Amino acid sequence: MLEGSDHEAALNEVVGRYAEIQKDLDLSADVVAVIEADLRGRIESRGANDSQFMDTMKASGEDNNAKVIAAAFTKKGHPAKYVNPGEAGMLLSDEFGNAEVLSESFDQLAALKNETEIVVFPGFFGHTKAGEVATFPRGGSDITGAILAAAVNAEEYENFTDVDSVCAMDPRLIDNPPPIECMTYREMRELAYAGFGVFHDEAIIPAVRAEIPIRVKNTNNPSAPGTIVVPRRDPEHGSVVGISSADGFCAIYIDKYMMNREVGFGRRLLQILEDEKISFEHTPSGIDNMSVILRSSELGAKERAVVDLITRELAPDNITVEHGLSLLMVVGEGMHYTPGMAAKATGAFRAAGVNLEMINQGASEISMMFAVKDEDRVKAVRALGAAFFS
Repeated sequence: MLEGSDHEAALNEVVGRYAEIQKDLDLSADVVAVIEADLRGRIESRGANDSQFMDTMKASGEDNNAKVIAAAFTKKGHPAKYVNPGEAGMLLSDEFGNAEVLSESFDQLAALKNETEIVVFPGFFGHTKAGEVATFPRGGSDITGAILAAAVNAEEYENFTDVDSVCAMDPRLIDNPPPIECMTYREMRELAYAGFGVFHDEAIIPAVRAEIPIRVKNTNNPSAPGTIVVPRRDPEHGSVVGISSADGFCAIYIDKYMMNREVGFGRRLLQILEDEKISFEHTPSGIDNMSVILRSSELGAKERAVVDLITRELAPDNITVEHGLSLLMVVGEGMHYTPGMAAKATGAFRAAGVNLEMINQGASEISMMFAVKDEDRVKAVRALGAAFFS
């Protein structure tokens, strides 16, 4: 369609699928007519901006599905109302495909709490101030839900997925990991840092800022209690809420005698990465050495240039780059002020024969980060699981 090829066959196929759904749900054929008119209108209104047109077409799925769902609720005796995000006040920046909500949206969307019918609000998109459709980045529907929860000051934001609850460890690596009943925003963020997450953690920022509890539930088993994410909780002393892991990291190791006396060394090192538009994950350091942990995909083809810049501008005694690292995070509010937590983890690694490449504890003392070789990742995760969840 972007290339200007004939779209009629594809359009008819999509409309035909909606017609099948309409018949299965015993809805009026009017809903299909509305959807077809909507799709044709999107195509005919195409302008010169391909990114904006792509957003318009991507948003059509959630938008038109919401119309079907509202009609189905009403048919079943539960009066429901489809709400168009743009008309309701979901105003976004004009960064098509990567839009952000504008602050004035919240006051306008707050009016939705006065609706007496079930509100069916499509996710993933909104409108710019110019009235053009724009979509959020990855996790867009989660972003919409969090924005609406914050706007109406909801008691709780329920985020439905395909699991009964969030697991304390990756079930692909561990058989029958324990479920997490409750965790804090901080714990969720720390775990998400190393690949842990049922939904995109950045997507729920509006609900987090409004301190609205978030409950993760299963679409296919809504009676399950799920996992609730709260601003604060009183954990059991010494308890761990979850363990996460992710591969695909690398580390830049820098040695320089008397580094600690060189004012601004760390700042200049990070400035080099910033100038190359590379974000970093951790910066463990010693008196004469400093390490920077990055995602290998971030460094990529820039590795040679970065090493040359560090060599030229910081004159280190030695610099090496090590690839093939995995990060493991042990997280829990109950770890705060608890002695022996690191010893428990390192003892588990020793018993499993896992060599530690690096260890770092967050300033909040609710997390410990360990770096191991990629080939030791699964063995390391299982060792930590046995130590903390046996």
